[in-house]
Amino acid sequence: MAKRPKYVRPEHREFLRATVAGSKQISPHFVRVTVAGEDLSSLTPLGSDHWFRLFIPTPDQNELRLPTATGNLLWYAQYLAMSKAYRPIVRNYTIRAFRPAEKALFGNTPEIDIDFVCHGSGDEAGPASHWAQSVSVGDQLALLDEGLIHNPLPEARRWLLVGDESALPAIAGILESAAPDITGEVFLEIPSVDDEQELEVPDGMALTWLPRSDPHARPGELALAAVQAAELAQLPDYVFVAGEQALAAGVRRHLVNDRGVPKADVAFTGFWRHGRAAG
Repeated sequence: MAKRPKYVRPEHREFLRATVAGSKQISPHFVRVTVAGEDLSSLTPLGSDHWFRLFIPTPDQNELRLPTATGNLLWYAQYLAMSKAYRPIVRNYTIRAFRPAEKALFGNTPEIDIDFVCHGSGDEAGPASHWAQSVSVGDQLALLDEGLIHNPLPEARRWLLVGDESALPAIAGILESAAPDITGEVFLEIPSVDDEQELEVPDGMALTWLPRSDPHARPGELALAAVQAAELAQLPDYVFVAGEQALAAGVRRHLVNDRGVPKADVAFTGFWRHGRAAG
């Protein structure tokens, strides 16, 4: 197959300020926060796993200060140079849904839904998860568009999608954006059976939910084992795997070394590392 660009980059990037418009618990381990603001009018929704960097103030900050540069190296250098008293929290998230102003649920400006995985509360939760569980309408935030990781070649029609709970929003977006003739398998590991969601899945794709029975199990182990045990009568010509770093690396290693899938056909990314705050 021809060489595939690794990412789809946005044509224009700027910091987009927004405020919280609403939030709700959608399952035991997921909170959906809706953010809104006129700045979101300049965002071009790409579907699939459209991701962004989320900037939120720390609990003791009453003003959100941002870098002025948007280039990948420049904004981060400015961010590191900021005083810790003003430096915001930064995490990566996926657009679960985008609604233009005319379809907004909470007002008359564009809206974005963001799904947060929440393990524990208070000090047990990561800073972004804690923020999601305690937000109030009007709280400040900002987004920096990063585009897509999912970027298969047009001729790739047999897909394998694998992820843990942190990748659920991305894989949900990929499925909802997929052409109806796409075939393949999806393995999604989640903390509990009650975290299953209604997803739009092409008729030719089989979705397997993998709820963990042991709350202390390392996330990603079930999904990796499921891929290793899968028959995969036809090898995929495109793979997307995301989530805990060991899961992403392990699935790629297995498919390339044991199944003979070309490295170029595997898009993999480690969203977080076990033992460190993910949210």
